[in-house]
Amino acid sequence: MYDPFGTRIKHETRFKYDRIPAVVELCIQAGVDLPGYPSRRRTKPIRMIGKKVIDIGGLVEEPRPSVDTNSAIMDLDTHRSFERFAPPLESEVPRIAQETIDAYEKVKWGVTKLMKKYTVKACGYCSEVHVGPWGHNAKLCGEFKHQWRDGKHGWQDATVDEVFPPNYVWHVQDPKGTPLRSALKRFYGKAPAVVEVCMQAGAQIPQKYKPMMRLDIVLPESEESRLVA
Repeated sequence: MYDPFGTRIKHETRFKYDRIPAVVELCIQAGVDLPGYPSRRRTKPIRMIGKKVIDIGGLVEEPRPSVDTNSAIMDLDTHRSFERFAPPLESEVPRIAQETIDAYEKVKWGVTKLMKKYTVKACGYCSEVHVGPWGHNAKLCGEFKHQWRDGKHGWQDATVDEVFPPNYVWHVQDPKGTPLRSALKRFYGKAPAVVEVCMQAGAQIPQKYKPMMRLDIVLPESEESRLVA
């Protein structure tokens, strides 16, 4: 949004605003300048009583027009990325995996810090997230009993996992081994998808993920699993 404290997004005006990743929007509001996505910068803090703005922040700095016609947001788009980037060499895979897991941890740490300063709202019914002091009024919620709410979201303070979702997957101890079996699912661990793919590629995983991945569990045979208490 050009001004998070400006006009609230309505259902009728929702197509006038671009939808971008929540992390990118959070960084823009925190001071990152991206061509094509200007944001109003205030020189004085905004004062509010509850949800009512009593001081818009005094003088403001209008965003300068960008000379770059290509939006930098396209560099963050993963659509058809396999066609845009050549596959790495086999010898470079462990290094890339380690850089990826380090970047993943750094982004999550940064999002946690920014959310202590900038308000992010999440819908209590669906996965919609909005970066700003209050949620938008676009009626896009389609979860349980959304007809009763006329499609309106139920906004509440967001958590880090809602803004930067981990997308947990089953941990596979041997990617080239036998497929996971439903009878042994209570012995399998889980991890965020990025962590799992980086581990399989040869990266060193942070210690905090190892307990949930259950690396110390020896998988029994299907017949033995029935004898485990």
